[in-house]
Amino acid sequence: MNAASQEHSPDSELLPRFLDRVSEDLRILARLHDREPDDALVQELRAIDFPGSLTLPLDDGAGREACMIMAHALEMLPDKIGQSVLDELAADYASIYLNHGVGASPQESVWTDEDGLICQDSMFQVRQWYQAHGLEVPDWRKRPDDHLVYQLQFVAHLLMEKETEEALQQAATFLDEHLLRWLDPFALRVAGRCATPWFAGAATLTAAYMESLRDILAEILQQPRPTPEEIEARMKPKQPVEEVPVAFMPGMGPVV
Repeated sequence: MNAASQEHSPDSELLPRFLDRVSEDLRILARLHDREPDDALVQELRAIDFPGSLTLPLDDGAGREACMIMAHALEMLPDKIGQSVLDELAADYASIYLNHGVGASPQESVWTDEDGLICQDSMFQVRQWYQAHGLEVPDWRKRPDDHLVYQLQFVAHLLMEKETEEALQQAATFLDEHLLRWLDPFALRVAGRCATPWFAGAATLTAAYMESLRDILAEILQQPRPTPEEIEARMKPKQPVEEVPVAFMPGMGPVV
C-alpha cells in the first residue's frame, strides 16, 4: 500500500491530518474561482509548487492534463504581474463569473434548472445544507448560495468535522446531489471558451480534484458511488400519476 492509500484508509491514524490537508486544498481551489489572481497568490502557489503540492494523486488522464494546464498557466505568468496582465485576467474572470460571457455560470441553478435560471431550487437546497451546519452566505444577492466558491468552502468545512463518519457521509452526499452534478460541464465549457490559460487550469483542476475526492470518500466509507441516473432519480423523483375518474352517463360509453 502506498502512502496516499494509507492516508485515506478508514482505519488510518493519519486520516484526520489527511482531511486537514484536503480541506486546505479546497480553500486554495475556492480562491482560484473567487477572483482573478494577484502577485501574492502567484507567489504563494509557486512557493508550494502548486499544483504538485495537492494532497490527492490526480493520476488519471483528466487529472494529469488538468495539472499540466494549471502548471503551465502559473509558469507563463511573469514574476511581477504588470497592469496589462492583471487587466487581461480581470476581463477573463468577469467574462466567466460575472457577466456570463462564456456561457458557463458558476451557479448550480443554471445547470440544473429546466429553464437555466439563477436562484432556483438548487440555491435553496444548498442553503438548507449550510443552515444545518450553522452557516450562511454574506449576501446571496451578490453571490448566491449555490455558487462554486461557496460549495467548495462548504465541502472543506464538512471535512473538518472529521470526528464523525456522518460528516464524511454528508460530504459525499453533498457532492453527489450538488457540486458534481454540474462541475464537469462547467469546467469543460470554461476551458473551451475562456481567454486565459489560468482559468482553464483552475476549472479543469477543480473538476478533476473533486472527482478524485469523491472516489476517496467512497473508499473511506466503503460505499460505492451512486450512478448519475440514481442521483437524478433521487433529486427529481417521478411524480405519481393521478388517476382521473371515469364518468358514465346512460346511453353513452365512458367519457373522461
